[in-house]
Amino acid sequence: MTIIRIGLDTSKSVFQVHGVDEHERPVLRRQLGRAQMEKFFAKLPATRIGLEACGASHHWGRVLRGLGHEVVLIPPQYIKPYVKRGKNDAIDADAICEAMSRPDMRFVPIKSAEEQAALMLLKVRDLLTKQSTMLSNAIRGHAAEFGVTGAKGPQKIKDLIERIAGEAKVPEPACELLNSLASQLAALEVRLAALEAKLMAHHKADPRSQLLATIPGVGPVTAVSITLKVPDARVFRSGRHFAAWLGITPREHSTAGRQRLGKISREGDEGLRRLLVLGATAVIQQVERRRKANKTSHNDSPWLVQLLARKPKKLVAIALANKMARIIRAMLVSGELYRRPQAA
Repeated sequence: MTIIRIGLDTSKSVFQVHGVDEHERPVLRRQLGRAQMEKFFAKLPATRIGLEACGASHHWGRVLRGLGHEVVLIPPQYIKPYVKRGKNDAIDADAICEAMSRPDMRFVPIKSAEEQAALMLLKVRDLLTKQSTMLSNAIRGHAAEFGVTGAKGPQKIKDLIERIAGEAKVPEPACELLNSLASQLAALEVRLAALEAKLMAHHKADPRSQLLATIPGVGPVTAVSITLKVPDARVFRSGRHFAAWLGITPREHSTAGRQRLGKISREGDEGLRRLLVLGATAVIQQVERRRKANKTSHNDSPWLVQLLARKPKKLVAIALANKMARIIRAMLVSGELYRRPQAA
C-alpha cells in the first residue's frame, strides 16, 4: 500500500486523516488526538499532505515539513465545492484530499515562525487601535449624557477630560469612571507608540517595504503589510490576478457570450484592500485640494485627473486602488523603483 496523498482536517484537539493510494482509493481513515500527531506522521513514509488554511495551519505545516512531508495549505473557499454532503471531520478531510489533487488548485505559502511573529505586530496594532477608538467613543458618549461635548479626534479627549473635571453638573462617581477610562486610554496610547516604533524599524530594515513606500498612497503600514502577507508576488500570474485576490476587481455575472460586470468582489484580504482604498482616497484628496487652489503639479497622474473629471470620487478611489495593486505586484516581481506617469 502506497499513500500518495493525505487530506488532514485540523482542530484544537481532534485531527482527521484521509489518505488515498495511486488508484485514488481511500486506504487511510483515522482520527488522531493532538498528542498523537507528531508520532503518527513521523512513522509515516514521506508523502503529500494538504491542510485547510485556517488557525494554526502554518504551525502544523512547519511541523509536518520538519518530518519530511510535502505540505500544502488550501484556502477554505476552494475546499467547499468538494464537500459532498453534510458536515463532519471525515467529510472535510476527504474534501481536502480531493481538492489538493486538482492540477489548477491554488495554495497558500507556509509562513515561517519569524514571518508570523512580524505579522502579529500588525494584528496587535489593529486590535489596540480598535480598543483605543472604543474607549474614546465611550468617554465622549458618557460625557455627552451630562451635557459636556467635545470635538472629534483622539487628540481632543484630554481636553474633554479636563473640562469634565471643572463641570459642577457632572457627579463625582461619573468623574471617577471617566478618569478611569481616560487612564486606560493613555496606557493604550503608550503601547501603540511602542508598536509604531517597532513597525517603523521593521519597515526601514526591509528593502521591499521601502521600495513600495515610494508609490503615492502607500505608507509604511501598507508597505509592511503587503511584504508580510505576500512573501512571493510571483505566485500571481499578473497584476490583475493580484488585484482580484485583494477583491478590488468587478464581480462577473457573464453568460451566453454576454459580459456582465458588477461591483467589486470584496473577496480576499480585507485589511490590505482597506489600506489600498484609504491610500487611494488620500491621493485623490491631495489632487482635489490642488485643483481647488488652482495649483497644478507635474506629479499628478493625467489618468487620475481625467478620471476625476468624469467619475464619482468613490469609484475613482476603487479604480486607483486597483491600479496601485497592479503597480505593487510589478514592483515586487521586478524590483524596480516607482516611475511617475508622464503627461501625454
